[in-house]
Amino acid sequence: MTRSAYDPTIQLETDGRTVATAEVHPTDVAGLVHSDLHVEAGHLPSGTGARLVDALLAHPDVDSADRLLVTMPLGDTEMLARVRERCDGVHAHAAGATKLVEARLEHRA
Repeated sequence: MTRSAYDPTIQLETDGRTVATAEVHPTDVAGLVHSDLHVEAGHLPSGTGARLVDALLAHPDVDSADRLLVTMPLGDTEMLARVRERCDGVHAHAAGATKLVEARLEHRA
C-alpha cells in the first residue's frame, strides 16, 4: 500500500516537550486505517488525550477512511471517551497493557 504524502506521525507538544503522539498506518483493508496512540508518563495538561484524538481524526488518511482501529493505553479513559463522542459504532476491548478500539467514522458535510 502506498504511504500518504502527509506525515504519518502526529505530535502534541507543550512547552517544547512532546506529550503525546499518534502513528497513522494504512492497512490492506479498504476503508480501514490503524493508529497507535501514546501519551508520555507524568503530569500532562488537561485534555491532552482528547486533543490527540481530535488531531488524529483530522489527519487526511483518517478523514478519508470509513473505519478506524486504534491502539491506546488500557487505562486512558479520556481518549476512549473522545472517540465515543466523535465516532459511531465504537467497540473497545483489552489486549494486554493496551486496548483496541474499533469505530466507524462520521463524515459530516
